[in-house]
Amino acid sequence: MPIADLATPAPDATPRVWLLLGHRVGDEMQLTSLAEGLGWPYEIKWLTYNGLCKLPNVLLGASRASLARPAWGTLAPPWPDLVLMIGRRSVPIGRWIRARSGGRTRLVQFGRPRAPATWFDLIVTTPQYRLPPAPNVLHNLAPLHRADAAAMASAAAKWRGRLDHLPRPLIALLAGGDSAPYRLDAATARRLGQAASAAAAGGSLLVTSSYRMRNEAVDALFAAVSVPAELYRWRAGDPENPYFAYVALADSFIVTGESISMLTEACDTGKPVYIFDLPRRDSRWARWLEAAYGQMERRRQARATDRLVRGFDLLVEYGLLVLPRDFGAIHDRLIAAGHAAWLGDPPPDGQPEPGRDLARAVAHVQRIILAEAADRGVDGVQPSS
Repeated sequence: MPIADLATPAPDATPRVWLLLGHRVGDEMQLTSLAEGLGWPYEIKWLTYNGLCKLPNVLLGASRASLARPAWGTLAPPWPDLVLMIGRRSVPIGRWIRARSGGRTRLVQFGRPRAPATWFDLIVTTPQYRLPPAPNVLHNLAPLHRADAAAMASAAAKWRGRLDHLPRPLIALLAGGDSAPYRLDAATARRLGQAASAAAAGGSLLVTSSYRMRNEAVDALFAAVSVPAELYRWRAGDPENPYFAYVALADSFIVTGESISMLTEACDTGKPVYIFDLPRRDSRWARWLEAAYGQMERRRQARATDRLVRGFDLLVEYGLLVLPRDFGAIHDRLIAAGHAAWLGDPPPDGQPEPGRDLARAVAHVQRIILAEAADRGVDGVQPSS
């Protein structure tokens, strides 16, 4: 390996952090939430991919072959101490960076990597991905998000006067959209608008769509709203987006169940949150996988893991079989904790702990970096405050 490729320690012993990001807004929010929680300077590396990214990670190995050529130039020495990444496509890239650093770079993966847990220093995941327990797997209740208090306060001040004409209580309706295996079509959007209007009788709705919601579904939702309301159709880069204001000013929330990030943000306000369950549109293959997974779990409980179960587990671990996401697992945990309720049920009675999952993730990463610094005999690396 060329000497120039080896990582050089940051001169002030402050860890050098890279975030590997693609095009998804929710991905960016999770990684930047952890990076800002750590309190160390970080760089975002925006990555674009070629067709090779569709190959299983076990075949790509530690490689940047799946990166589009223009993205190659963004990855150059000095190599980072820590890489935060999300999604299966970033896995070969993170492993390539670690190899170029001489093995010093620590890798923290979010979500479901479709790769063995032993490839990473830490995996931060949530129940819908059904990752098995492991010493380096952190199971959080929900995805991390960035609760920007200043942005909330500013948006609330800007919008409060515009919403004063609406009768209270104000119910924020946060509508997501299509997200396999869930689909928010026009008929479902109409039911959502009707159910939300019934829940808001005597009060008002603050309604926002998202980038995942198709125009015909937005039209159907807005047309079905029959109470006083403020309606916002999502637009990319819109400085007038009232989302933060809605979250700050609402008295309670209705959130579509496929949008785990919006559910988490709403729950962290401590106000009542109601989940609107979207219909599933499972493919025949997804139904077969679900049935096979259930059978493997029954075999696992009935006896010690046998060859069939171990073979199934290996296919899942290496990403050769991809289980459907189980959003219901997150819904069940939020409801059991008293953080949310189904729309139409009595209000939730629990008290959320804002920032708990973020604090746990920060503590885990700090231990990893501090241990690595101690191994190199570096003084002065401080945990974030």
